[in-house]
Amino acid sequence: MGQPSLETLERALGHRFGQQHLLVQALTHSSLAHEQHLTGEAPAELHQDNEQLEFLGDAVIGLLVGESLFRRFPQLQEGELTRLRAALVSRKHLGHVGAKLRLGRYMRMGKGEERSGGRKKAALLANCMEALVAALYLDAGLETARAFVERHAVEPYVEDLQKEMLEGRAMGDHKSALQEYLQAYKGGQPVYILKKESGPDHRKKFTVEVHHSANGSAGMALARGTGTSRKKAEQEAARRALEKLRAAAVEASHD
Repeated sequence: MGQPSLETLERALGHRFGQQHLLVQALTHSSLAHEQHLTGEAPAELHQDNEQLEFLGDAVIGLLVGESLFRRFPQLQEGELTRLRAALVSRKHLGHVGAKLRLGRYMRMGKGEERSGGRKKAALLANCMEALVAALYLDAGLETARAFVERHAVEPYVEDLQKEMLEGRAMGDHKSALQEYLQAYKGGQPVYILKKESGPDHRKKFTVEVHHSANGSAGMALARGTGTSRKKAEQEAARRALEKLRAAAVEASHD
């Protein structure tokens, strides 16, 4: 079966493109553009993938989500707004939104990427979402892009995310929350290191240490966690690290 028509996608998006090439480019993965270039199946001017549109779309989404949160929640502090924005612009969230819109059905990709299940990959769907927002912005302006982002990426999720945050729960899970916190306040990523594995096979115990890394290598140790699986130990380490970081932030604010 062939791909559904772009008109079908345009109806789902609520926008008819005046510049169709922008929509096509937003849906084109680099694997197809590379194949076309190698085989000469398309003229040079059509060897365009969606990577540059991703770059622009990332900035547009960040602006629109930030403005939306600013207007919705005037009572929230900067740190709280930052956490909400991080959740709403995350690759995981945008990939989820792209899957709900069924963007995978419309993506144009090379045969190798197709065979590897590219149409369902969250990272590719997130990239396509960013490129699509950029295409909407370039084709019809900021208001059209804003309406799309509000309707599909913000409105269905933001109230639940705010409730989770105010209740002190991790937005998603402890590991995701720690990653969002470090990106928002300190930069860098959490790195998990297995420190110890003990016990018989049926009663294994894992100890994991989480570090703050700003350059790709393990930096300062934040906390340790234990669990009956490595994943559980990582979640516990992330939970403890978050508690320490938030407590330190509160203490610093009182100085």
